Amino acid sequence: MQYNVKIEAFEGPLDLLLHLINTLEIDIYDIPVAEITEQYLMYIHAMKELQLDVASEYLVMAATLLAIKSKMLLPKHEEELEDDFGFDDDGDPRNELVERLIEYKKFKEAAIDLKSLEEERGLMYTKPPSDLTEYALETKGENTDLDISLYDMLGAFQKLLRRKKLQRPISTKIARQEISIEKRMDEVLSFLRRSGERKNFNDLFPESDREHIVVTFLAILELIKRKEIDIEQERNFAEIYMTARKE
Repeated sequence: MQYNVKIEAFEGPLDLLLHLINTLEIDIYDIPVAEITEQYLMYIHAMKELQLDVASEYLVMAATLLAIKSKMLLPKHEEELEDDFGFDDDGDPRNELVERLIEYKKFKEAAIDLKSLEEERGLMYTKPPSDLTEYALETKGENTDLDISLYDMLGAFQKLLRRKKLQRPISTKIARQEISIEKRMDEVLSFLRRSGERKNFNDLFPESDREHIVVTFLAILELIKRKEIDIEQERNFAEIYMTARKE
């Protein structure tokens, strides 16, 4: 997905599948294909609602999941006759996907370990230790980065879209008004600073107009990237809250 605002690395369809498996606490060796396919398609739909170009590899994975789901629904005598899906007739149609996920997970974990070693090595210097007490400055505590990924934000956005759709009047007249992301960023930040307290993610979307919702969501992502607001989530699937950092 080509997009210049990132909370953490968005590495492709296998990364999204691993996120869903971890979030839903699914056994990677016994994936419920129907459930994981529904969740995967929900995220693809959220990306399209944001008018982002969904890379072809995401669509290929969606087609693969649907093919596996169809294969598993076939009766045994029909399953032997179906060769068009490209799966082994003698095994579980999920096997190839599971092997790819396990292999991807190994590389992902190895990359995290290597990144940690790089950061640890970056703290080492060849200069002998010096007493810098006289130069020490009082530092203020700062919130640490929270474990909230782009997928969590997309999930919250999808819930918001469903809620707004239910609240939308049957007939209405909308006057189109262009609004820039920069202007909406200023409005969101001013709103959070005036309130002086944390606000629910949904409170930042007062309008039901789709264009306004999309621009607001992109403005929030940019503010998070610039570390101008903090985000909180107590647990998986819980509400997401926003707080403006002090100027």
